[in-house]
Amino acid sequence: MKNQDQEAYSKLLDDFQQKVFATCISFVPNVEDAEDIAQDVFVKIFKSIKRFKGDCKLSTWIYKITTNMCLEFIRKKNTKKRFAFLQSITGNAIPFDKTDYFTEMNHPGILLENKELNATLFKAINGLPESQCIVFTLHKIDGKSYQEVAEITNKSLSSVESMMFRAKKNLQNALENFYNNEH
Repeated sequence: MKNQDQEAYSKLLDDFQQKVFATCISFVPNVEDAEDIAQDVFVKIFKSIKRFKGDCKLSTWIYKITTNMCLEFIRKKNTKKRFAFLQSITGNAIPFDKTDYFTEMNHPGILLENKELNATLFKAINGLPESQCIVFTLHKIDGKSYQEVAEITNKSLSSVESMMFRAKKNLQNALENFYNNEH
């Protein structure tokens, strides 16, 4: 029985390792963090595979776990940033890592030459309301169809289309504001 489990896990890893990593780096464009999250995703998959009911495709279930773990990581990171900012304005400053978080821009879905432009784009995407950020990232950066995004997020197709429309509009406004202020 154990040998069969190991073979199944090995096949699962082979089939999904690159896809999970690509999704992670879509949400968290830093290679080391994306690799850590991807590893955590597979640990969670292996621990909870027995609870997979088959009410959706295995790939959809895996992308749900991946998306949720990426969002959990982003929330924790943002909480730390807010905490450091609050400490700095109250005078109880603690050392805070000021290095630019968006260090790696080698995602296959992003082929822009300018790293600064990439960082600006990812900051704008991450500035969207969470539901719009998820839909935009899964569809535009990760290349999922609207139907796949609907399944991963448990939303209706029309809801995904509507969020995508709002995300594009909000991104357009955010980037216009950025460029108007920069130039």
